[in-house]
Amino acid sequence: MPDVRERVEADRGLLKKLQLIIPGYAGYRRREDIRAADNILRIQLSDRIKAVRGDLEGIRDQMSMDGKYQGLQSIGNSIFTLQGLEGKIRHAEGGYSGISATIRIEETELDKLYEYDWAMFEALDRAATVVPMVRDAGDNKSFDASLRAFNEAVKAFEGAWNLRMEAVTGTQVR
Repeated sequence: MPDVRERVEADRGLLKKLQLIIPGYAGYRRREDIRAADNILRIQLSDRIKAVRGDLEGIRDQMSMDGKYQGLQSIGNSIFTLQGLEGKIRHAEGGYSGISATIRIEETELDKLYEYDWAMFEALDRAATVVPMVRDAGDNKSFDASLRAFNEAVKAFEGAWNLRMEAVTGTQVR
């Protein structure tokens, strides 16, 4: 997947290019472009979560049709968790800081935020690779084990996501 920041920079119109020339405004323009790229990236990440959720919903529907009711609540809980994550990521903080903010978020921090969000795709992919094991589980024991592995991967993803802003701004308490 290409770096969205490069695309946002390449698609600057005349007005935005002029803004880059104005002293004091150029930094604002660059930060806004990074925020826009990060927003696009987060939308793609939430769309990927939605796709994984759709896969799990398909598994749940098939289980229902096959009369396999054991495990429906567990997979439903996983779907609910993904639904919450999808909304949280789609509407996540984009690194804005006001005029007199307690913690200013500058270009370097915005770039870190973008890189952090980019790395989240890999974390989500680890969870997505477990979905076929959930679908192909032949018995209740293997179904429970694969769903547990999926939930652990999602929990790790969510934990990393929750720490993103603190990690980027250097306010993370250890």
